[in-house]
Amino acid sequence: MIFKSRGLTDRGLRRRHNEDQFLVREDLTLYVVADGMGGHAAGEVAADLAVKEVGRIIEATRGFDDDTWPEEWDARRSVNANRLVNAILSAHRRVTGAVEADNGLRGMGATIVAALLDGAREQLTVAHVGDSRAYLFRNGSMQLITSDHSWVHEQVIAGLLSEEAARNHPLKNVVTRALGGAQEPLVDANDQGIQSEDLLLLCSDGLNTMLSDEDISAILTRGGDLTRLAYQLVAEANRRGGVDNITVILVRAMP
Repeated sequence: MIFKSRGLTDRGLRRRHNEDQFLVREDLTLYVVADGMGGHAAGEVAADLAVKEVGRIIEATRGFDDDTWPEEWDARRSVNANRLVNAILSAHRRVTGAVEADNGLRGMGATIVAALLDGAREQLTVAHVGDSRAYLFRNGSMQLITSDHSWVHEQVIAGLLSEEAARNHPLKNVVTRALGGAQEPLVDANDQGIQSEDLLLLCSDGLNTMLSDEDISAILTRGGDLTRLAYQLVAEANRRGGVDNITVILVRAMP
């Protein structure tokens, strides 16, 4: 199984800077979206440091297998899940280290979602911190495969807010986990099978706060060229208001 991909980022209509960053490493079948926080370009710095560090760690561990696990890895996780979790924690330390070295960066941070694909095993591994998301579109049906680490999502889970109310809530940008804070974040990671013609979408919350899951699914249902689909997602988010930076990565599994 091989993979085709397309990444796209856009400043949106309301923000002065684009604090999102993404990484597409087809040689590693690694795909990462980071949404920076902090303003005055510091969020952009945090997101840039994060995606580069994840890429560096995944490249450094590409030869690891079941017989070469470092002692600190979690035996309950797969090799790729361990690689992603370790990479994201290293990104967190990279961001906090930059803040300690430069007081002008104080307060910066980032959310992150990363996917690592294994074509030989037909396996998808996703890890994330914060409210950047991953969706899997299969046979005309879309599934959200991450769970937002955010205050509004906790209210949705508790039954206190609807999904629609959460998208428009004034506290929708308040995350409960992020890279760059004083406390090391808990990284969620999971593995699942991937099939030919599956379409993976990674995005910053600038997409899903403008578009409902149904809106996103309707665009992906159109199929066809990944570049066109990516531009359609971004254009529709901007048409609905574009209040935040918008970043998407689309990855299609091919036989």
